[in-house]
Amino acid sequence: MPTSSPNSSPIRILVVDDHTLFRRGLTALLTSDAGLQVVGDAADAGQAQRKASELQPDVILLDNHLPGVSGVSALPSLLEAAPNARILMLTVSEDENDLAAALHGGASGYLLKTMEGDDLTAAVHRAAQGDNLIAPEMMGKLIAAYKGVTLKSQPGTELTAGISNGKVGTLNQLAMASLSPRELDILRGIARGASNKEIAREHGIVETTVKIHVQHVLRKLGVSSRVHAAVMATEQGLL
Repeated sequence: MPTSSPNSSPIRILVVDDHTLFRRGLTALLTSDAGLQVVGDAADAGQAQRKASELQPDVILLDNHLPGVSGVSALPSLLEAAPNARILMLTVSEDENDLAAALHGGASGYLLKTMEGDDLTAAVHRAAQGDNLIAPEMMGKLIAAYKGVTLKSQPGTELTAGISNGKVGTLNQLAMASLSPRELDILRGIARGASNKEIAREHGIVETTVKIHVQHVLRKLGVSSRVHAAVMATEQGLL
């Protein structure tokens, strides 16, 4: 489990969920990691906006099903209140419309409450480092939701999901052609939403080797996230 170094400050987190017991349990889980600090919690969008403005957290864990204003609808006000915060949706909803709305609204990730505790703490660390995160179960729905659409997942950045024609399409085909057979296998796993551990098990290699292959794949494709790589793979008919 990631921890902070002695000279680094812990990642400051705001937890937003209308269930008191869940907030308490989530706080206990997160604070078991020395690199994470829960600085506040909120039960609805209004409280969340006030706390975000006051506390300026690094990461906000946001449920979608809140009383009154939904989490997705609260995204613009939260980003205005804490413009440097990374917002991760943490929800039970596997609805592709919620996923699309969250990413359009500026969320840095969409995670499910069914995920393992260690995976959640790792996700918070990755989000704080600038990664965009999508639950593996939602990867296929993400690709379906954004085929032919240009997504803005963060202000100032774009993820083009419908690149199948013209010069951009040709460049993507050339990038795909640069991948080795093993890297293509790794990319297929990414596009299916498989974790590094699952890809390693499928191909009989160690997880650290998969991580190295993933880095090579992202570099060759000229992308910074597994999500973008998965979209490119789908657009080029790799699955």
